[in-house]
Amino acid sequence: MAAGKRPPPKHSSLKSVQQMFVRTQLVLIISLALILGIAGTLINIHFETEKRDQNLQNIAQAIARSPLLTAKGPTSTEEQELLFEYLDVLKETLDDIDVISVVTVDGVRMYHSNHALIGTEYDGNLPQFEEHTDGYYAVNETGPSGSQRRAYAAIYHEDGSYAGVAMAIMLMKNIKTEILQMLYIFLIITIAAILVELIIAGELSGQVKKSLMGYEPDVFTAMYKMRDNILETLEEGILAVNEQGVIQFANESAVRMLCDDPQADVIGRTVDVLGDEILAQTVRYGDRERNINLAKADIILDRVPIKDEERTIGTIVVLHNRAEYTKLMEDLSGTRYLVDSMRANNHDFTNKLHVILGLIQMEMYEEASTYIQNITMVQRETISKVMNAVSEPAVAALLIGKIARASELNINFVLRDGCRYSPTDMALPSEMLITVIGNLLDNAFEAMNENTDYKVRHELMFGIYSKSDAVLITVDDTGHGIKPEHLARIFEKGYSTKSDNRGTGLYQVKAMVENFGGKIIVESQEYVGSSFTVSFTKEQQDV
Repeated sequence: MAAGKRPPPKHSSLKSVQQMFVRTQLVLIISLALILGIAGTLINIHFETEKRDQNLQNIAQAIARSPLLTAKGPTSTEEQELLFEYLDVLKETLDDIDVISVVTVDGVRMYHSNHALIGTEYDGNLPQFEEHTDGYYAVNETGPSGSQRRAYAAIYHEDGSYAGVAMAIMLMKNIKTEILQMLYIFLIITIAAILVELIIAGELSGQVKKSLMGYEPDVFTAMYKMRDNILETLEEGILAVNEQGVIQFANESAVRMLCDDPQADVIGRTVDVLGDEILAQTVRYGDRERNINLAKADIILDRVPIKDEERTIGTIVVLHNRAEYTKLMEDLSGTRYLVDSMRANNHDFTNKLHVILGLIQMEMYEEASTYIQNITMVQRETISKVMNAVSEPAVAALLIGKIARASELNINFVLRDGCRYSPTDMALPSEMLITVIGNLLDNAFEAMNENTDYKVRHELMFGIYSKSDAVLITVDDTGHGIKPEHLARIFEKGYSTKSDNRGTGLYQVKAMVENFGGKIIVESQEYVGSSFTVSFTKEQQDV
């Protein structure tokens, strides 16, 4: 970023550019050769297949129209010998035909290239000429000689009566051999083309190396355009400032975050023009640092100094929208509630294992067996009830864990009758539901666990209901309730009656609910309990 004349490129730089140029050419040349080779091969195979089928059909038709077959067929030994001689000679003259067969209307082979099959019953598939009105067609079949491609042609007597079928056949193994030979030829041609192109590319790169004495202006133009396009696509703001505090680069996101006018031109002006004292000091001084809060409450930044050896010659600043960080925190919060639920289940399971171990050590085997059966039945009933009510696995897992946690706190967790939630009714992110439900349940546990008379077992009633385009969540506890003077402020950020560094849970819940177009309502009576209701409807989201 410092002003000054750019030194000429070193030989290694030229070599690097040449290597990059050669590699790019190689990729293009090889890719083009392979694409053309493969395309040419596939096209040639397609045309050869059509040509082969047409040839088979033509031969089958020629045999079917032979006067020896149409004039009531060979009726004497001499005519049969004449037909066999004609077809044998035809078979020998056709190098690409492996088998010729003629089958009468009675299903008997009148002729076959393998004379041992003449007079035998034809046990192959009968041709379906009613589906092929032309009287001929080609199809893949399996015959005495194995897998084959055959063409059928109907034989009709002069009076128009159906007399049988003529078949011209090529064995699939011979067809595959032809295709492999074709592929081999195309492969040799492709390799030869690649070698020729490589030689040309080598000569061209050699000429470039000789003529490239310094970087061309269009190279720099391309590099800067590419850099600008990449940086402008980022949602984060990017700001580059030199050691004098002059802005060298600012993408659109940075201007939009820092300036009232999103079209403001700040390039070439000092960073003070942005009007943020913290930013002005940050970009001029200090080493690498992350998550610096600006005067604007919705922006945080990362600072990366640019050094030339030991001297700082500029600073890169990356600006982040705090809302994105908040969303990440919400996602992580949902994960935390799942982990807490797993931990609660693990703790509850460990306690039960200790009870079982103690009973076994006291040789109270019958009591241990009964205890195991009881907890297994209770656990199974709990899981079954939750899974039947909630079809979203993450939410169901959270509730199962919270039920275990409630048991540890001597709280009766009641899943209301009629609970039913399906994500297909209304699309809501499971991470958001986990965060909202987890926060509300934790607050209820805390309320019922504070100044508690342990002789009294508190009760928490939870409900979740969904129907088309609507979701309702209820959490009712029998805790100490909320005082009237506190009730209006419980959703304020940082407000808490318990201790410092609290008051973010309900604020976060309310923010998330409203972000997805929902509403949250709280009702509470001191020393009786509290009730939280969260609702989502399609009408609320459309407002």
